[in-house]
Amino acid sequence: MTLRTNRGAAKFILLSMITFGIYGLICMMNVGSDLNTIATKHDGKKTMNYILVALLLTPITLGIAMFVWMHKVSARIGSELDQRGIMASFGAKQFWLWCVLGSLILVGPIIFYHKFFKCMNMLAEDYNMSGN
Repeated sequence: MTLRTNRGAAKFILLSMITFGIYGLICMMNVGSDLNTIATKHDGKKTMNYILVALLLTPITLGIAMFVWMHKVSARIGSELDQRGIMASFGAKQFWLWCVLGSLILVGPIIFYHKFFKCMNMLAEDYNMSGN
């Protein structure tokens, strides 16, 4: 199975706006699924389905579930990058600094999603080449 390596922040933001968020839901669901394919063998963890988090848990928890999901996924991407020896600085810290605090300067979330998708593309590329 070949994983997608063409994710990008601009595409994610623009198509999410055009489709009223549906593209964003599907894209992030695929990120979680791909991350499970890439990392579960190494860390034994499983990322919860994004649509379940976004549509069911986030309203119940007043938004906290989304922060927890993004924190865990960002940390998992960072640890998988380290485990595979890919030189990229990413983790939960980037989520809190760029996406949460960076929203105060308006461009922070854009920078975060650029880094997020770039790192996911690197992981998927490495997985596609090595097969594990």
